[in-house]
Amino acid sequence: MDSLHRLLPWQVFTACGAALVLLCLFLPDGLVRAVLVAGVSVAAAVATAVGARLHRPQRASAWWLLAAGLMAWALGDVSYTVCYTWLGWDTYPSVPDVFYVLAYPLIAAALLRMARQARPGADREGVIDAAVLAVGFGLLSWTFLVRPALASLPEDLFAGLVALAYPVGDVVVLAMLVRVFAAAGHGSRAFGLLAGAAVFMLLADALWQYADAYAGLDDSWIDPVFMTSYVLWGAAALHPSMRRLSDPSPSSRHEFSPLRLAVLTAASLLSPGTLGLQLALGQQPQGWAVVISSAVLFLLVVARMSALLGRLREQTALLGDLARTDPLTGLLNRRSADAALERVRERTRREGTPLVVALLDLDRFKDFNDTRGHPAGDRLLVGAASAWGAVLAGTGIQLARWGGEEFLLVASGWETGRVEQLLDDLRAVVPEGQTFSAGLARWDGQEATDRLVARADEALYAAKHAGRACSRTAALRREGEREGEQLHPAG
Repeated sequence: MDSLHRLLPWQVFTACGAALVLLCLFLPDGLVRAVLVAGVSVAAAVATAVGARLHRPQRASAWWLLAAGLMAWALGDVSYTVCYTWLGWDTYPSVPDVFYVLAYPLIAAALLRMARQARPGADREGVIDAAVLAVGFGLLSWTFLVRPALASLPEDLFAGLVALAYPVGDVVVLAMLVRVFAAAGHGSRAFGLLAGAAVFMLLADALWQYADAYAGLDDSWIDPVFMTSYVLWGAAALHPSMRRLSDPSPSSRHEFSPLRLAVLTAASLLSPGTLGLQLALGQQPQGWAVVISSAVLFLLVVARMSALLGRLREQTALLGDLARTDPLTGLLNRRSADAALERVRERTRREGTPLVVALLDLDRFKDFNDTRGHPAGDRLLVGAASAWGAVLAGTGIQLARWGGEEFLLVASGWETGRVEQLLDDLRAVVPEGQTFSAGLARWDGQEATDRLVARADEALYAAKHAGRACSRTAALRREGEREGEQLHPAG
């Protein structure tokens, strides 16, 4: 008994629904069976409303739309039972068709609402994927279900439109299900139940239309398929994970998974596959339908490839930015600074302008980190980079994070004296009352960039030993001079 009390509502509903589906398999056609099917249909609509009320998702409108669609379908089942099974009507279309046809746009709107809630804004890729499946399965439905069904009807335009509404509704619901799959981005139990419900509903509907088009086929076993769909709809709404189904996806774009690729590939092959199946069955091929669907599928595939290429370009640009910049400060990183310095050196050689580099090192940064914590140290680095960037704006001088608390400044066209004055301006805006030491070196017109930076580093070392919060400039080295010589105070 205790284990029964621990069962969740969706588990109880699923278990009871499964039992009724099994019971339906053994019931003969008639009023009892029709009442059972209609009862489960009504129960699914009620369960969907109860689930929306019980779990109270932040975005409940999609579930209320779904409940309305299922209730319209349930009213169709109830009126079908009354009109055809009890009263013995034989007219088509009639009252049940009003409710059945109404259910399709409501269910499709519910699924579309879920997709838009899961991924707000434009979802070009999801729309294209849904269109690919809609065109592929639309051709399949037209060839084997719609045309035979229309051929079996009397020449009544209204009856033909109603008959056409069912397969069109199926294709639209399938397309919206793909939109949800493309947008949701998670494999929650509620989504699995929802997808299963839609698939069983479309399967049962297709089987019903097939049995109607090809008279003489036994359709008594289609009712359990419909009932399975009803049970899964209700279980999806009663499952606790339904609250997350329409939540915004954590990632703006989801990967093009192998499953998604396989589904789109299969849908794209439905057009030639339909033609091949018709030829194999000895049927007259629907040439124009195949031509039109193939052309549309080709254009959709091209559009999908264009979207993928656009995403690839965006990701390439993003990776390029990540490879060039320091993730903390947003400045150029050391690798990019090396390349930029080499380009500046070559331009300076051609133009004959001066080139000065400076290494800046925040004083006592380790002590700052130890006493205030690493987050405070990161804020100091970010704040210093931002403040220096504001001072350097419009000067043409490049600033990069060289490593740790060191920064590299590259000044092309600037004399050493001007750079020394600029360093004083930068020192005045260091956040948290901190200071920095700096070493400068002017390019001698021949040396490699690594040698130039090494001389600036020697000057920085001298500034540290001179008491910090100051700058030192490395004099131009004469031939045969040892490293470390000719350092003098800046200014």
